[in-house]
Amino acid sequence: MLFNSWQFAVFLPIVFFVYYALNDTYRWIFLLGASYFFYMSWNPKLVVLIAGTTLISYFCAIRVEETPDRRGKKGWMLLGLLTSLAILFFFKYYNFFAESAASILRLFSLPARDLTLNLILPVGISFYTFQTLSYVIDVYRGELRAERHLGYYALYVSFFPQLVAGPIERPGNLIPQLREKTVFSYENVTKGMKIMAWGYFKKMVLASYLSVYVDKIYDHPQDYPGFALVLATIFFSIQIYCDFSGYSDIAIGSAKLFGKDLMLNFKSPYFSGGIKEFWSRWHISLSSWFRDYVYIPLGGNRVSFWRHKLNLMITFMASGLWHGANWTFVIWGGLHGFFQVAESIWNRWFPKNKEKKEFWLVGGIKRTATFLLVSFAWIFFRANTIGDALFVVRNMFRNIRYFIPYLREGYDFLGLTKAKLVGLLIPLALLFVYDYYDRKTDVIDRISSLPAGWRWLIYVVFVSGMICWVAASFGTASQEFIYFQF
Repeated sequence: MLFNSWQFAVFLPIVFFVYYALNDTYRWIFLLGASYFFYMSWNPKLVVLIAGTTLISYFCAIRVEETPDRRGKKGWMLLGLLTSLAILFFFKYYNFFAESAASILRLFSLPARDLTLNLILPVGISFYTFQTLSYVIDVYRGELRAERHLGYYALYVSFFPQLVAGPIERPGNLIPQLREKTVFSYENVTKGMKIMAWGYFKKMVLASYLSVYVDKIYDHPQDYPGFALVLATIFFSIQIYCDFSGYSDIAIGSAKLFGKDLMLNFKSPYFSGGIKEFWSRWHISLSSWFRDYVYIPLGGNRVSFWRHKLNLMITFMASGLWHGANWTFVIWGGLHGFFQVAESIWNRWFPKNKEKKEFWLVGGIKRTATFLLVSFAWIFFRANTIGDALFVVRNMFRNIRYFIPYLREGYDFLGLTKAKLVGLLIPLALLFVYDYYDRKTDVIDRISSLPAGWRWLIYVVFVSGMICWVAASFGTASQEFIYFQF
C-alpha cells in the first residue's frame, strides 16, 4: 500500500476516524491491527517474519534485564541480535554473497555451483530490524527498561507510518508515546496534514517527474552523450532527496495525526557546507543509528588518528551495504567514508577559526562542492552495475571542449521542451526557497502564523499548482518510493 495510492487515501481516513472514536483503552489494539493490515497488503505471508522478529527481540530483552550476571545478559543480547540479523541476512544478502563467492571461484578457474535462491525481499525489513536491534542493545546497556507489554512493543516495531521506510525510530522516543493517553488536537492534525502535503509535493511533483528522465538514461547510459549523463546525475540527486524526504514527511505527518511525534529525518541536506554536515542533515535516523551502534562501539574518535579514519570507513561501507545487496552500494558508502576521512584530515591541517564569520562566497563554494561530491557518489548508488557507473564517470564530460554543442546535444537527448523545463524549474525554485529558510526556522509554522487571508491564499495556490503538475505527468512518472527496495 503506497502512500501515494488510492488505497492509502481510503485507509488513512478510516483509521483516523475509528481511532479517535474508540475508547483510549482500545486504541493501541486497533492501531496494531491497522499496522499489520498495512504491512500485509504487500504480501500476507511475510507477516510471519515481522511477528517472529518482534517476539524474539521482546523475550530476549526481558531476559537481558532479568539475568543477574553480565555474561548471561550478553548471551541473551547476542541471541536477540544474531537472530534478527540472520533473518535480514538470509532474505536480503544471501544471494549477493552466494553470487560473489561464485564469481571469485570462477576468477581462479575453480568449479562454482549456482547456489542462489528465489527469494522475495520483505518490504521494510531493514528498517524494522534496526528498530529491534536498537531496542535490545539499549536494554543491555541499561539505557532502557524492557517493555513488558507485548502489544505496545509490537506496535513500536510495526507502527504503519514509519514501518516501510522509516524514520528508524528509537524505543525511548516512540514506546512512551504509544503508552500515553492520546487527546485529539486540532493543532496536531492540521500540522500533520501540512507536513504530509509538503511530502506529497516533493514526491509526486518533483521526484516522480524527474524519475522519467533519470530512469530513461541510467537504464541505458551507453545510448546517451556526456551532458545528458550529467543532467541525469543531478536530476537523481534531487529525485532521491525529494523521494525519500517526501516519504519521511508523509510518515511524520501521518503519525502526528495520531498524536505521535517521529524524529526528524531530513534538514535541508543540500545546503550543507561539508560531508560531515551533510550526514547530520541527511537520513538522520539512519546516520545517528550507525553512529550510536557501530561507529562509537568501534571506538569513534577516541582512538588513534588512523584507527579513527578506519572506523569512519567501516561505518560508511556498512551503511552502503545496508542500502542494498550490490557492490555499487558498498562503493557508494566507501566514497562517503573517503570524503569524510579527507575532510577530517583537511580540517586538522587547516583548522577553522570559529570566532571569525565565514564570508558568504566561501560558504557558497563549500555548499556547491559538497553537492557535487554527493552527486558524484550518487552515480554508483543509482547505476544498475559497476560497469554502468564507470561508463557514466568516464563519459559524462566527453566532448566538453565543444561546450555549446555539448550542452545542446545532451539537452536534446533528454527531450526537455521549454514548457517541460519551466514546469520543472518552478517547483525546484519552491523547494530551494523552502529548504533555504527551513535550515533555521519551521517554514510550516511560519506560514501558519500569517494572517488568515495570506495563509489561505498560499494554501489554495499551492494545492492548485500541485494538482496541475500531477495531472500533467499522470501515467508517465514512477510512483514507487526508492527506499522501498531497502
